Amino acid sequence: MEVIAIRFRKAEKLAYLENKLRIKVGEAVVVAVDHCEEIARAAQRLELDPSEIVLSNEVIERTASQLDLAHYAQNKVAAVKALRTAREQVMKLHLPMKLDLAYYTLNKHKLIFDFTAAGRVDFRELVRSLAAIFKTRIELRQVGVRDEAKILGGIGPCGRPLCCSEFLGEFAPVSIKMAKNQNLSLNPTKISGLCGRLMCCLSFEDKTYEAEKAAMPDYGSRIETADGGGKVVGMNLLTHVIRVRLDGHEVPVEYDLDEIKV
Repeated sequence: MEVIAIRFRKAEKLAYLENKLRIKVGEAVVVAVDHCEEIARAAQRLELDPSEIVLSNEVIERTASQLDLAHYAQNKVAAVKALRTAREQVMKLHLPMKLDLAYYTLNKHKLIFDFTAAGRVDFRELVRSLAAIFKTRIELRQVGVRDEAKILGGIGPCGRPLCCSEFLGEFAPVSIKMAKNQNLSLNPTKISGLCGRLMCCLSFEDKTYEAEKAAMPDYGSRIETADGGGKVVGMNLLTHVIRVRLDGHEVPVEYDLDEIKV
């Protein structure tokens, strides 16, 4: 069975559908979602056995036409204005919530808002107010702080755009053990992203560090160098440089991995 993986928005989770229309990678398509239409873009084509994958419930109706794409562009502009108006309504109603994103479905049958809040929010009055203003169905979705960072984007501590807003489709579990594996400072300000959670890169880079660590001697282990024996007191997993405190010396000396014997 040929499967097409589609993505509704940049860096969003992929949805897998049967490719009955022989959609090509990169093409924009119109997808039926909850009695509405949305634009998505084909990201992958795969040949899979039906037992190997769980297909999404969405249905690809057609390849997006120039008219569809024009409506999509108009909707994006309208959604920016809608977000501004909705934020004014939130302030007017004194609701403890922050609206992050608004977007229309292609046919404008629904206007969706993503928001963050510290807890549960009774937004029924807000929904009624927005429905009266925009004359369409209103949906509010509460998202977490990691989702908010994905939506808003930004620059990470590394100086590059946030991974979550650039290419990560899903959030993988991240643990403090991963930071330890990578010899990073456990200072929360050093290993946390803009969302305040542990940085996503700790997770998807962890396998590389695990493999590199397996080739290195353990901390505290005895090794032999051309200058004599000593104990491992530090290492750089990516450059394969070992810091060794030689017997009878206080100041550690650095050696390449191929210069020592375990």
